[in-house]
Amino acid sequence: MIRRLIYADMCRWWAWWLLAAAVAVRGEDVTYDGRSLIIDGQRKLLFSGSIHYPRSTPDMWPSLIRKAKEGGLHVIQTYTFWNLHEPQPGQYDFSGSKDIVRFVKEIQAQGLYACLRIGPYIEAEWTYGGFPFWLHDVPGIVFRSDNEPFKLYMQNYTAKIVNMMKSEGLYASQGGPIILSQIENEYQNIEAAFGEKGPSYVRWAAEMAVGLETGVPWDMCKQDDAPDPVINACNGMKCGEINFAPNSPNKPAIWTENWTSFIQVYGTNATLRSAEDIAYHVALFIARKNGSYINYYMYHGGTNFGRTAASFIITGYYDQAPLDEYGLLREPKYGHLKELHAAIKMCSQILLSGTPNNFSLGQSQQAYVFRGDSGACAAFLINSDGKQSAVVQFQNSSYELPRKSISILPDCKTVVFNTAKVNTQSNTRSMQPALKFDSAGQWEEFKEQVVEFDDTTIRADTLLEHMNTTKDVSDYLWYTLSLQQDSSDPKSAISVKSLGHVLHIFVNGELVGSAHGAFRNSSFTLESTVSLNEGMNNISLLSATVGLPDSGPYLEHSTLGPHKVTIEGSEGSQDLSNNSWGYQVGLLGEKLQIYTTKGSNVVQWKEFSSAQPLVWYKTFFDEPEGNDPLALNLGSMGKGEVWVNGQSIGRYWVSFRTLAGIPSQTWYNVPRSFLKPTGNLLILFEEEHGNPCNITLDTVSITSVCGHVTDSNPPFQIPWKRYARRPKVQLNCPPNRNISKILFASFGRPFGDCSAYAVGSCHSSNSRAIVEEACIGKRKCSISQSYKRFGGDPCPGIPKSLLVDVQCG
Repeated sequence: MIRRLIYADMCRWWAWWLLAAAVAVRGEDVTYDGRSLIIDGQRKLLFSGSIHYPRSTPDMWPSLIRKAKEGGLHVIQTYTFWNLHEPQPGQYDFSGSKDIVRFVKEIQAQGLYACLRIGPYIEAEWTYGGFPFWLHDVPGIVFRSDNEPFKLYMQNYTAKIVNMMKSEGLYASQGGPIILSQIENEYQNIEAAFGEKGPSYVRWAAEMAVGLETGVPWDMCKQDDAPDPVINACNGMKCGEINFAPNSPNKPAIWTENWTSFIQVYGTNATLRSAEDIAYHVALFIARKNGSYINYYMYHGGTNFGRTAASFIITGYYDQAPLDEYGLLREPKYGHLKELHAAIKMCSQILLSGTPNNFSLGQSQQAYVFRGDSGACAAFLINSDGKQSAVVQFQNSSYELPRKSISILPDCKTVVFNTAKVNTQSNTRSMQPALKFDSAGQWEEFKEQVVEFDDTTIRADTLLEHMNTTKDVSDYLWYTLSLQQDSSDPKSAISVKSLGHVLHIFVNGELVGSAHGAFRNSSFTLESTVSLNEGMNNISLLSATVGLPDSGPYLEHSTLGPHKVTIEGSEGSQDLSNNSWGYQVGLLGEKLQIYTTKGSNVVQWKEFSSAQPLVWYKTFFDEPEGNDPLALNLGSMGKGEVWVNGQSIGRYWVSFRTLAGIPSQTWYNVPRSFLKPTGNLLILFEEEHGNPCNITLDTVSITSVCGHVTDSNPPFQIPWKRYARRPKVQLNCPPNRNISKILFASFGRPFGDCSAYAVGSCHSSNSRAIVEEACIGKRKCSISQSYKRFGGDPCPGIPKSLLVDVQCG
């Protein structure tokens, strides 16, 4: 009997397994109409987020995708990176963080869809827009044009990616997660520059992509003339406001880049985009444009490891995204958008199938209503006035709309979400030193030699263009010249005009001047007074790029580096531009790979002496305990690059300050997957005069969370629950941390918000005691904003709020 039961259970298990396997491999038909993408016959309203696989590490991918899913996303969107995958023609690399198949399979394993933006031009603030530099040297090539050499290599790469996805069964038509692909990227921005070759290229690219027969739709973003059946998509911050529409009534309104922050370049501050503004424009796109696919660019930005960042782009990428550079939740952005997604989900079916209608509720107020045949109804009440709130009448009820906000009513009655009312907590990220490299005895140095004319093997009677000479194998190019002087001159003036990005001048081995350009203004002139000796003088120019340009027409014609050198002194004015110049690509330390364990053993390191330019620094360290992310504090350094166990964590440029005098980026991500328990090799190349003895390795964590609610901010509401719910502060520390201290608590009328606060004229004196009792020692706690909870009304007749800030320890 027992044996028969076991056998029956096994049969049922095998039947279930076979059914599950059949479902897993069964392809899903992906089509579209004028309302949405249609997957397996069902309309879908999809929220998507950009996570770029090479800007994080493979060990981070599962956590990032899981958090995206928990945040209410349905799709993970990524570019592909041609220069990573095909560093030389026909030589492909899909290893490590370049393993796109593994990344897409992880998306599938967590039950999400994928959107593959193949490009292969991507921009993405990625060096050379994703193009491998060898493409520049193909005879007769014109990038992104109806040009046969370019189309050949573009088609080869695109087919390579598509066929690889097909071979792994990763398209939805094969049972995989990929439901949408993109060809080209924002081409309309430059299309006119190519004349008739522009539109014909667009048509070719669309036909080529569709001809690869992926079984899923293709899109082109910012391409109003995207040929059928390719969908034209919107990019930007305000796709619900701008003049965007599908170019066919049979295509859905999709938004491939809703910028969650702004790119940051060296010399600028981070510019924030609020959670409220993002939510407003998402809701507006859905209501006004019948939008059915919204992608957040970026949902997790990550890190521009190595030399992958484009011109002047900092190493940390979109750190202000819902998931920050280290993969931590950025609150309230993450939580507010999560509630938005849940609110939209409540009425997604009526939004996709109902009849839309809109009408005015006031001078700057509108209602967008979707009604179904069965009586189902959903409404978006919009106040587009950015200065004043408004009270509107809708279906015989009054609704208060804060300024620049949208209220969502999934049943046309109950407000479950307002884009301007943030109920989720805010959090604070802190860096705490785990290791200090503050002893000179910890550091060793290797001095990079200044290259002179006689050291070089590349010669030319002109100033060579920087990028075409280095071929992007290094940021650095030495320009060297021997100059004969009949007599000494202590006050000669040298002038170098450069197209960018950075230049250091050495005369007879001594640094005499440095200068650099800036983002979108890379050209500069460096002038310096120098002392020339009688006889032969060695002039050495070290030109450096900070990433290659990533956008614009005719990218292959971009030029960088010195283009005119003159010197004026006792022997008159001399234009040295067409003298005999010697060149060396890269640095000696790069050639010897002294940033690796093997390479570091081939040079003679010396004890650290003092901060100098053009110096390599070396030390070793053990991995700090715990699981918190790690970052190097390089606030004491100037400009250069960092390697950990031979892997570059990116460029740093701390000396390029903002107008406020602070670095654009101080902390640089050190993934724990780069480390081993002990004996980790840390190498820095410092161009300027940075002092390594003030470097620290810091842990990165969320150290405090704060909640602020008012009488008018009820918590997320389920529409069929008609009873009023009291506003409440809900606090949630990260895993393995509990609330250890109450930093602030006030029930009444506290001044400010979670960024800056103080007790106001109305304050319940027992606020701190009540919160301490509810929260201390717990990871999570919830405090209702109620008179009963706080022992009475501290100021009758006045609207109240509750603000609580706690420390997570």
